[in-house]
Amino acid sequence: MSRKIVNPRGHAWVNARRAVQYLSLIAFLSLFLMTRQGGWDGATVNLPLRLDPLAMLAHSLAGRTLLSGATLALLTILLTLIAGRAWCGWLCPLGTILDLFPLKGLRGKRRPPAESWRKLKYLLLVAILTLAFFGNLTLLAFDPLTLLLRSLTTAIWPALDRAVSLLEQGMVRLPFLVRPVLWFDSHLRPSLLPSAPAFFKDALLFGGLFVTIIALNGLAERFWCRYLCPLGGLLGWLSKIALFRRTLKGECPGCVLCSTACPTGTIDPARNYASDPSECTLCLACLESCPRGQTTFTARWPQPQWNTYDPGRRAFLTTVGVSAAALALGKSGLLAKRASPFLLRPPGTPLVNDDLLALTRCIRCGECVRVCPTNALQPAVLEAGLEGFGSPVLIPRLGYCDYECNACGQVCPTQAIPPLPLAEKKRQVIGKAYIDEQRCLAWADGIACTICVEMCPQKAIHLPGHGNGGRGRGREQNAAGPVVRREACIGCGLCEYKCPVSGEAAIRVYASDVALSF
Repeated sequence: MSRKIVNPRGHAWVNARRAVQYLSLIAFLSLFLMTRQGGWDGATVNLPLRLDPLAMLAHSLAGRTLLSGATLALLTILLTLIAGRAWCGWLCPLGTILDLFPLKGLRGKRRPPAESWRKLKYLLLVAILTLAFFGNLTLLAFDPLTLLLRSLTTAIWPALDRAVSLLEQGMVRLPFLVRPVLWFDSHLRPSLLPSAPAFFKDALLFGGLFVTIIALNGLAERFWCRYLCPLGGLLGWLSKIALFRRTLKGECPGCVLCSTACPTGTIDPARNYASDPSECTLCLACLESCPRGQTTFTARWPQPQWNTYDPGRRAFLTTVGVSAAALALGKSGLLAKRASPFLLRPPGTPLVNDDLLALTRCIRCGECVRVCPTNALQPAVLEAGLEGFGSPVLIPRLGYCDYECNACGQVCPTQAIPPLPLAEKKRQVIGKAYIDEQRCLAWADGIACTICVEMCPQKAIHLPGHGNGGRGRGREQNAAGPVVRREACIGCGLCEYKCPVSGEAAIRVYASDVALSF
């Protein structure tokens, strides 16, 4: 059921807001599509993240440094100090998507959750900043922009690509549709969809989280924005001193239309239809629905007001304490996860024994995952422990680090992956390859397999009698088995990716030579 329109002037403002919303979403998706190997500027495609004050503040706390482009986030803060949570109602791409799926039919006449639930977003915000202060950015995975980018990269766009491919397979069976399909594949598909089918091992998890956020609209309109969004919590606190805010001219007749229309449920009939500036997203639905034009937005700077659902000192200190204790417990021997010898990071980042990437720099945005041309980079779930959730890991069995590519470092908005020139990137050691002679076709079965030898871009794998590293033979039929010259290996993973042995490859890349001592 659509909202009742009784104020033409307010309706015009709502239409203007929707136009800005859709244009912002189109711009966001356009930048997302531009994030691919080559043909883009890192500062441009990362513009939404640099406008995100939560991501930039958390990174600055964790890394004890201020990024050069992070000052753009001050524009969002300035907008908030002037117009409250206008970012949430006018510019946020996730908020716009939530407005496209209101799911009113699922709610019926069911009441939304209690007002006390609103404090959850503030407590999550405090937890994010507390962990960031101690050098951990795990919970930044719940920032709305990083969450949306990760969902688009790992689940939504690959699913769309698959759906389009299936549709095309059906269309080409009709002769008169063959030419339109070929035209689409030649002119539009390269710009809109991946050049090769992308596979992400945890797509169901990240896609399921995104679908869940939309499905929560069935409990309350903009459930995520009301109760959970940590960026909304930060902007909400700033909005308490915002210049422009909703006011009423004269006595309200009590028609309840504005309260019913409000998507965040912040207009309270019990308080003469007053609203909380920290919860108002400036959507202007109340302006559109007011029959007497008594709802207006004026510039005034009153004292900030605190509500019963705002976290008090006890909740604040408890959240800080629990966050710090959880971090300490995670680093202790009780819950700490021993780093896997197969935990590989993008080129130029620290290796297993000094894995600073997952702690102080990576904001879990997934831009590097998006731009990787071979699908080698995947967002971690538990591979790097809880503290590494959402950070990029390189899985050679799914893809290899392209020898002629340095895109991940160029696109990273926080330089967690160093922006190395291609020549320098080629010298970076990601790990070291190790051959399991019990599984290798040449060593174990005497089959003349030389795929890893042929694939290695560094020529770090040799056969006996070929190059400097060979000194061994297969156990059967005197077949020569490949040998790795570890001083030349950079761990790109091409050998592991191409290994014909089913299941676990016979040659695997370890994160460091320390792991080879067993």
